Amino acid sequence: MLRVPVKDAEYVPNFRCTEGQPAGKPLLHCRSAVAQQFNVRNGDRMADRRDRSNQERFGATRREFLKAGMAASAAAAFREPLHTEPQSIGNAAGVFELDEMTVDVLRRGLDSGKFTARSLAERYLSRIEAIDKAGPKLNSVIEINPDALGIADELDRERRAKGARGRLHGIPVLIKDNIATSDRMQTTAGSLALVGSRPPKDSSVAARLRAAGAVILGKTNLSEWANFRGDHSTSGWSGRGGLTRNPYALDRNTSGSSSGSGAATAANLCALAVGTETDGSVVSPSSINGLVGIKPTVGLVGRTGIVPISHTQDTAGPMARTVADAAVLLGVLAGVDPDDPATKAAPAHLQPDYTRFLDPNGLQGARLGVVRKYAGFNVQVDRVFAEALAKLKSAGAEIVDPVEIESLSKMGDPELQVLLYEFKADLNRYLGWLGANSPVHTLQDVIAFNQKQDAQELFYFGQELMEKAQAKGDLTTPEYRKSLADCRRFSREEGIDGAIEKFRLDALIAPTDSPAWLTDLANGDNSNANTSRIAAVAGYPHVTVPMGFVFGLPIGISFFGRAWSEPVLIKLAYACEQATRARKPPQFRATAVVPLPT
Repeated sequence: MLRVPVKDAEYVPNFRCTEGQPAGKPLLHCRSAVAQQFNVRNGDRMADRRDRSNQERFGATRREFLKAGMAASAAAAFREPLHTEPQSIGNAAGVFELDEMTVDVLRRGLDSGKFTARSLAERYLSRIEAIDKAGPKLNSVIEINPDALGIADELDRERRAKGARGRLHGIPVLIKDNIATSDRMQTTAGSLALVGSRPPKDSSVAARLRAAGAVILGKTNLSEWANFRGDHSTSGWSGRGGLTRNPYALDRNTSGSSSGSGAATAANLCALAVGTETDGSVVSPSSINGLVGIKPTVGLVGRTGIVPISHTQDTAGPMARTVADAAVLLGVLAGVDPDDPATKAAPAHLQPDYTRFLDPNGLQGARLGVVRKYAGFNVQVDRVFAEALAKLKSAGAEIVDPVEIESLSKMGDPELQVLLYEFKADLNRYLGWLGANSPVHTLQDVIAFNQKQDAQELFYFGQELMEKAQAKGDLTTPEYRKSLADCRRFSREEGIDGAIEKFRLDALIAPTDSPAWLTDLANGDNSNANTSRIAAVAGYPHVTVPMGFVFGLPIGISFFGRAWSEPVLIKLAYACEQATRARKPPQFRATAVVPLPT
């Protein structure tokens, strides 16, 4: 759920908490992930009982699964070199019939009988085999749902008998591996510590997808623990899943922590995907993988059953190839979750259909404020951003440039403190929810597990963030309460709300992220951009849409605004998408082509 941090005093202020990276280190893409941890009691009777129970459930003991998982993880990390011969859609998998198809086109095909839920699932599963497991070997899907085709068959029978439930009936979707499902799939947040755990029920997200008739094809790889584990982490790597590759340049990073959801959707391995964000984990990988990403207001989407980092910042959100598709998925995900108090305010703000805000003229008369402190990190990005601003003006927007927000440099350390305190409290609560079905039961258990399995889990980077979180007190501690109050003031009254009111804006805009950086397992992430923090800390919505390319690498433009302003942001993002038409599918090149100056 975190992306990557920058320095604020001791830590960098621009830190994207993809899944828990510390500020001052590479921004961790914080995606709302419910950190799952298991107690490891090797050799005792409880472990033996668990092994026998897991053998009945999964056909193998947890120890056998761990052994196999570690072997697979090592293979994913070491067997294939990062630099390979250039690949393309054509020579990697041939022509793909569903390439770049929108939900609306797929739905019409289902309605007409051209497609069935089963035929769509089979086509995407074949695509995963050709692109993810072979060919370019993106390694974005950590697990296939063994029941996917059976579910698709049931949905086809229901369609014939009763008609479709809605727009997602029979549509194949991938979800991040920190979103719990009570089925034959694992929910591990990419960690070997959670292998064999069994959630007592579906997460709110999974339950809503199933109720809408979506086919959950499988789960996507992620930055382990949503990037809230240690310093110098590499986004897109997990102990269980190995390293996910960027489909635009295989030696570049996918960002995170929703790395697999980003790469898989960009590569047309699914119709839609769900990611999670604490700080940057939806919007950053969406930008870097040429996608639309919506990080909703905290409380619009229920978080029960998501491995957590922070109850004040975590959320799930859509990742899609078009704004229209993201809007359809948001309408399914949004709703009250009886077990998530943050959603109590949602009914006053829920929209029955977010696609009704898809207005190609939505930029007419809009006042957009440019947050210049979120630009200037890359001359090529600045050039593309300037071109995008010109197109926004041509479409009728009034650009207020610059909009100064002095509090941007003040949020880094308070945010980190809040995340450390809440990670310990929220993860322990999540692991308690798993109960006896979890091999670990506390954050301390997870730390101990990683120490015992250091060759697999701690080979590339450590668990400093987890250790700092474990050392924190409870949520009544004065340090936590002050940090939380500072975060809210800096990001809301002195941040987004203050700027929008002062300049009479509809939204704030900025480049979402840098182009994808080279993956470097030895040193960790290397990114100097960060637009996600202020909206993440405030708990406010943030939408990114493709803006253009730098040396063949996608970059996005961000729209963020007040709480519950999703309708406004979707309207603006859709009009921007129609004005720029910037998305292009990936070609699976071995590396980005950076020309020499002439």
